[in-house]
Amino acid sequence: MSDDNTNTTESGAPDPKALSLDELRALRTELQQQDDVVSYARRVAQARVDLVKSEMARRDDTGTVSDEVTEVLSQHLTGGPGRPPRPAEDLSDNTLSAELDSICSKLGFGRIEDLTEDELATLAEGIEEFERRVSQDRRQRFDLLDALSAELVRRYRDGEADVDSLLNN
Repeated sequence: MSDDNTNTTESGAPDPKALSLDELRALRTELQQQDDVVSYARRVAQARVDLVKSEMARRDDTGTVSDEVTEVLSQHLTGGPGRPPRPAEDLSDNTLSAELDSICSKLGFGRIEDLTEDELATLAEGIEEFERRVSQDRRQRFDLLDALSAELVRRYRDGEADVDSLLNN
């Protein structure tokens, strides 16, 4: 890819139309792999927020921990519906996971039952802020992935790329 500004969009992302077919495919694959990491960190953050809220509900006697934990695990850690399966790999050793672990450690996630109401609220807010930031990053990644996919489809539809070349990749 060129560093020329004409090859980027207003957001600073690479312009899909300016990329070669190989660059387009490579960037799309790279973004999909990055999304696996981001998605994993986001699901873990959501699950941890739900566990904190479950502890809050338990204290208010509005729910039981076992019901809440089952709900959290079934919704977040399994990947949820609507996402096509990709090969699973261990994504727990990455910078986002380390950052989330640091936030949780600093705010007392490991001693959740001993936290005061205010500490629980601070813990939930810290994890939710991380999740919002990661979700925003993921949204931007999806926007670029959509643009790359649309450009690939256009090239195949218009005959600029050979569909048979897909079998060689």
